[in-house]
Amino acid sequence: MTELSKYTSLRVGGPARKIVQVSTEAEIIAAIEAAGDSPIFIMGGGTNVLIADSGFEGTVIRISNNSVESEVDACSGATLTIGAGENWDSFVLTSISHGFAGLETLSGIPGTVGAAPIQNIGAYGHEVSEFITRVRTYDRHSKAIKTFTNAECEFSYRNSYFKAHPGRYVVLDVAFQLRIGEMTTPITYIELSKKLEIEIGDKASILDCRNAVLELRANKGMLLSKEDHDSWSAGSFFTNPIITQQAADSLPNAAPKWPLEDGRVKVSAAWLIENSGIHKGDEIGGARISTKHVLALTNSGNATASDIAALAKRARDHVQSAFGITLVAEVNLVGIEI
Repeated sequence: MTELSKYTSLRVGGPARKIVQVSTEAEIIAAIEAAGDSPIFIMGGGTNVLIADSGFEGTVIRISNNSVESEVDACSGATLTIGAGENWDSFVLTSISHGFAGLETLSGIPGTVGAAPIQNIGAYGHEVSEFITRVRTYDRHSKAIKTFTNAECEFSYRNSYFKAHPGRYVVLDVAFQLRIGEMTTPITYIELSKKLEIEIGDKASILDCRNAVLELRANKGMLLSKEDHDSWSAGSFFTNPIITQQAADSLPNAAPKWPLEDGRVKVSAAWLIENSGIHKGDEIGGARISTKHVLALTNSGNATASDIAALAKRARDHVQSAFGITLVAEVNLVGIEI
């Protein structure tokens, strides 16, 4: 049996009973149907997942389809339909090179297009849900194609209808509506505006914005590199907690806080971890807190999935003890708990 560590950015994960590589919609559906009622795990880039050392007792379906359809109108912009297996950052770069604006702040996020709506990926002031018009899926329950409008996807912070119904819907392709233009919308994220050397509310070229985002991500160890073990991670391991205003008021003034429209407050998971007694470079076995960013749990070279889970649990427990806030994993946990 093939070790799944070969296919994950953390380079951990035991064997799968069966692995199927697919590249067309027909092959995706055929692989799902062939699995019957047994467990399946859809794997794209393997970049947002922690798979147990015991592996996966089912069928792993690796999707690599990269179909692209486009329709461009000078007034309404560009409508792009992208296959689920397309590399996310390659798609972002292609959109920018064609003069389509919107996705530049989401540059450098690892993974595939199909995973983007499930997680509602986001960075530097924007989420992918802002640009999605519809998501085509295969419904394992009804054994039929099911298309979701943006509203039906029920997007929220790092969440969606698909994530709330794990295992039922397999994304086939995603349609995006992008603006035609060479400039960003007003930059609202302080860290990014400083990097671009502009004021909050100013605009930048979409290419300059992409380059700035890639530099910021690289400085945090959030760009994968075969040579740099400090980047062997699954990206941000935890989501930023969303808490009540009362709970936010109890935190130190130094804690970054972002008020939300519903009256709740988003707070920085990275700040909570760093101020709970967890430090960059902390280790358990071969697992290490990145020396660049505490939200990245990395494989220093010989980590097991259990090492990484234990380190994640240590960080979560420290934050719970220090601030009474329970961190939630952003990474997809397969056969393992923290």
